[in-house]
Amino acid sequence: MKQGNSLPVWIWKSAAFFALLVGSPAWSQEASPPPAQQTESLTTAVHELQDQVRELRAAVVEVRSEAAQYRAETAELRKELQVTRSQLASSGAPSQPSSYAGPSSAPANPRAREESAKSVGAVEDRVDALEETTQLLNSKLNDQYQTKVESASKYRVRLSGLVLLNIFDNRGNVDNQDFPTWVTPGSGFSSSGALGASLRQSELGLEVFGPRLGGARTSGNLQVDFSGGFPNTLNGVNYGLLRLRIASMRMDWARTSIIAGQDNAFISPLSPTSFASLAVPTFGYAGNLWGWIPQVRVEHRFDISDGHNVTVQGGILDNLVGEPPYTSFNRDAQAGERSGQPAYGTRVAWTHNLFGRAMTLGVAGYYSRQDWGFNHHVDGWAGMTDWDIPIAPRVNLSGEFYRGTAVGGLGGGVGRSVLFSGIPGPATQIRALDSIGGWSQLKLKASSRLEFNGAFGLDNPYAEDLRAFSAPISYFDPFLAQNRSGLVNFIYRPRSDLLFSAEYRHLRTFDLAAHSPTAEQVNLIMGFLF
Repeated sequence: MKQGNSLPVWIWKSAAFFALLVGSPAWSQEASPPPAQQTESLTTAVHELQDQVRELRAAVVEVRSEAAQYRAETAELRKELQVTRSQLASSGAPSQPSSYAGPSSAPANPRAREESAKSVGAVEDRVDALEETTQLLNSKLNDQYQTKVESASKYRVRLSGLVLLNIFDNRGNVDNQDFPTWVTPGSGFSSSGALGASLRQSELGLEVFGPRLGGARTSGNLQVDFSGGFPNTLNGVNYGLLRLRIASMRMDWARTSIIAGQDNAFISPLSPTSFASLAVPTFGYAGNLWGWIPQVRVEHRFDISDGHNVTVQGGILDNLVGEPPYTSFNRDAQAGERSGQPAYGTRVAWTHNLFGRAMTLGVAGYYSRQDWGFNHHVDGWAGMTDWDIPIAPRVNLSGEFYRGTAVGGLGGGVGRSVLFSGIPGPATQIRALDSIGGWSQLKLKASSRLEFNGAFGLDNPYAEDLRAFSAPISYFDPFLAQNRSGLVNFIYRPRSDLLFSAEYRHLRTFDLAAHSPTAEQVNLIMGFLF
């Protein structure tokens, strides 16, 4: 983003910002109107902040005016210094000290020489002082120009993002052309496919750094992309709709953090490295549990020794089960939310330095109480483990493994939590879907700019559950039996803000009818980070 032409205005108070955020119920979609007294106090605060903005603008004008005066005075003093030196030269006095002070170089009047030298020294001191002051002012102005976003508060805001171009060539029939996750059942492998390009996986992010509160550093993070669907218009496939990914607030002490908002599923923190699939994390629905879920969690780090620490995380999450929204405008309660309980998650991770990098091993657990109507209740759960291990100075092995029941809200069971024996009703039977899956990746860092990755993922619902009913029904394809995905790619970063990548991905999906269609994708990628 280009630098602005004026200083950013830091005017808003964090108290008003956090009063609005903390004042909203954690799980409600609509905030109740503030009381009259609170509205009046906020209005007063706004007026005060507007006064501050006017004062800051006046201060900016004054600083610029002073800088201009300093530059003009510096120019005049330089002229005066040049005239003084010319006069000394015409009178026979040297303008610069000489290493040779023989009789022929001595001026006729030593007292005049001494006074002239003092005058020159005084002028030079004034010039040096003015130059230092001008440089200081220019440095401060440049520092302010580097603040790339003006904030409505007095606190610093940082804009970041990724402009990402994906050029894809698919062979086979897949659920989604630009970032496929599974192969359409029964299609078989054929030459059918598609060639296209997309930029809807581009991302925008805002970070705000607030004041200290109770000894904690406060901050906020907002991330969006353009993968929220397509507008109903000509060529709408290229006009991706804005989609919320992350909107979280943090309070960070030395060893403890509190995070509230929509964030990554902390119980499953890793994903394979790929710029071909960012809208759905790589191997989503193929062994990689994921989700951007409203949550409140607490983290604490125990430092055992130098290079060794243990991190404990625990929190509650919005109880999602994988169902799509029932309408496009009104939010209806899903099976997890109808239970009246949030989902619960916890994770413990051990970190140790190895080959100068962090080696992390983690274990996690998840529980979800679900109400599917007609007195059908299900207990969803999952046990998980994750690892990120440097196995050589330039080689890393990472991955995750899970075993769970009714975890469609995290992408387990190929996105399904339960199966029904028929159309849901009082006499309908329901069965929680057991599944197992995971993924692993091998990374080679050839240099600081070039890396190679190879990875494989698998999600496998239990056949016993899939075949429990003769004609199962679910909110998603009930016949998917297994989903596999593998990839190889390279990522080259000639500069910190520029990347090039190429990836080959192979997908294979099994169904109950013994079909196992496959598909392939080649993805060429260019990205610009800012």
